[in-house]
Amino acid sequence: MDIRKRCAAEFIGTFWLVFGGCGSAVLAAAFPEVGIGLLGVSFAFGLTVLTMAYAIGHISGCHLNPAVSIGLAAGGRFKPSELAPYIIAQVLGAIAGAGVLYLIASGKAGFQLADGFASNGYGEHSPGGYSLLAGSVAEFVLTFMFLLIILGATDKRAPQGFAPIAIGLGLTLIHLIGIPVTNLSVNPARSTGPAIFVGGWALMQLWLFWIAPIAGAAVAGIVHRQVFSVPDEK
Repeated sequence: MDIRKRCAAEFIGTFWLVFGGCGSAVLAAAFPEVGIGLLGVSFAFGLTVLTMAYAIGHISGCHLNPAVSIGLAAGGRFKPSELAPYIIAQVLGAIAGAGVLYLIASGKAGFQLADGFASNGYGEHSPGGYSLLAGSVAEFVLTFMFLLIILGATDKRAPQGFAPIAIGLGLTLIHLIGIPVTNLSVNPARSTGPAIFVGGWALMQLWLFWIAPIAGAAVAGIVHRQVFSVPDEK
């Protein structure tokens, strides 16, 4: 399919991931008396990927994440020449999703970006006060495992039609693990969207949420290609 159509799908899908996932954290996580909490936010992120995988997976592959695109390229599942347009579309979609979320969230009295706006952070900006090292390890390992789930679930030898469920639940699980550490990224585009609006510390710490997820995804792609692929896939 034409690259422009695929990039449009990636834009919309990443918009939905940020608006739905970060939106659940900003608008609903601590809502008085009926807040959805960490469990609800984790499921919201998983559901955005699951729903978009069925909606646009047949169009663009439903990456929604620069680290996923890079990991798939490292695993031999995606053309490196198409990384740049995919990543640009994903980042723009994330910024658009954060922008619409900001328009809604700022309509409530008392709203302030200083509360974090679902940005990712470490040290004093970590929900649980975790260090830079802890955040780096968490983002690397959780992205590594997420890519192994994606590569395994979409392997032609795997049961067909169930990949979105495995991937969506996988993202839910890693959010349950990682939200207390960094608010969980595993996705540079997801981190960039809110950080653009928060500015300051969020932009200063954004580097980690590009480097660690991309490194974890790339290593996972290489490991899967070398260890788990069959000869004709290499």
